[in-house]
Amino acid sequence: MLIKNGFVINPAAKTQGEYDIRITDGIISEIGELTAADGEEVIDAAGNIVAPGLIDTHIHFRDPGFTHKEDLHTGSLAAAKGGFTSVICMANTKPVVDSVETLTDILERAKAEDINIYQVGSVTYGLKGKEMTDFEALAAAGAAGFTDDGIPIMDATLCFRAMERAAALDLPISLHEEDPAFISQNGINHGIASKHYGIEGSPSIAEESMVARDCLLALKTGAHTVIQHISSGTSVALVRNAKAMGANIHAEATPHHFTLTDKAVIKHGSLAKMNPPLRTEKDRQEIIEGLKDGTIDLIATDHAPHTADEKAAEPMWAAPSGITGLETALSLAIKSLVEPGHMSMMQVLEKMTSNPATLYKLPGGDISEGKPADIVIFDPEEEWTVSEFASKSSNTPFTGEDLPGIVRYTICGGKIIYENK
Repeated sequence: MLIKNGFVINPAAKTQGEYDIRITDGIISEIGELTAADGEEVIDAAGNIVAPGLIDTHIHFRDPGFTHKEDLHTGSLAAAKGGFTSVICMANTKPVVDSVETLTDILERAKAEDINIYQVGSVTYGLKGKEMTDFEALAAAGAAGFTDDGIPIMDATLCFRAMERAAALDLPISLHEEDPAFISQNGINHGIASKHYGIEGSPSIAEESMVARDCLLALKTGAHTVIQHISSGTSVALVRNAKAMGANIHAEATPHHFTLTDKAVIKHGSLAKMNPPLRTEKDRQEIIEGLKDGTIDLIATDHAPHTADEKAAEPMWAAPSGITGLETALSLAIKSLVEPGHMSMMQVLEKMTSNPATLYKLPGGDISEGKPADIVIFDPEEEWTVSEFASKSSNTPFTGEDLPGIVRYTICGGKIIYENK
């Protein structure tokens, strides 16, 4: 296969320009000004950006246990449609990914899908926060890291020991930062949205107090620690300070947290309810500043499918939290970060390709000779309407919106796995 005439952006090497790319046996074999060989499949990428396939470090495919919402196959289709060639699944399945048996089952079934599916193990058995799993055995079986995502680890000593074990294995540990003691109703910021619904909601201190603790634990242990789906400007400042002190701290920002505020919860109800919740415009702007200055080094979707019936629960705050994100992430990054001039396309793609690949030691995220041919080709300007979904679920407040950035091709291992000419 030969990709011609595209504008190649490769954050891993900080290079960009108009190059042709030849793919042989699933590997990038040549880059330059190339001529098609007889019988070679040619993709004309003129007018499009050619980038490494996107990598999402935080998704929920709900498999096993909740496959009425999503499964490995439908999740993979959604990822491919959004330009993602690699994803990392969270451990809050049923059963929880706290054993080698469950981990191995997922990884074996994932081999049948067209994208690269990686899986983390849980930090504690059953996500109960009481007893650490066998990190060494999970790592040996292929765990990409560890997290109890969805539930905070309240025992500071246990969290410290878990960080030490993750550091010894040189694998990331990712943390969901919400202290339930501060939260009356989750998923709705304490502010204009909670006032609108006549509830207390979830104040930002619930996140900030946990982030402050875990920044210090990360500093002391040296573990590659990921603050998941950061929502508060104060949390961004805490991570910035911890980085300056030498902590191996990382942070994720979701497209919904840098695009929307808690006003969206008033407009969209449970479709904009998520943990941690959407917060104020000030928080949104401080998240953008954190992305710009490198404090936040990962853009991750927290793709969280739920059924329409679940999201229609009454009262609204009884509905499950989370939105789907794989199919809209690239477009929202273009709309909220690139088009307003906050960040260049190179900077955005760095947080969606090479940074996650480096942190999790993945083979993708780099358009260089000898690397896997995991590539996304997209038009950054052409608009599309958010409507039909490859995901099994459609719980998103962005339905009906016109967004820039349409994915033309997703290529994984040299195979076209999504095409929209």
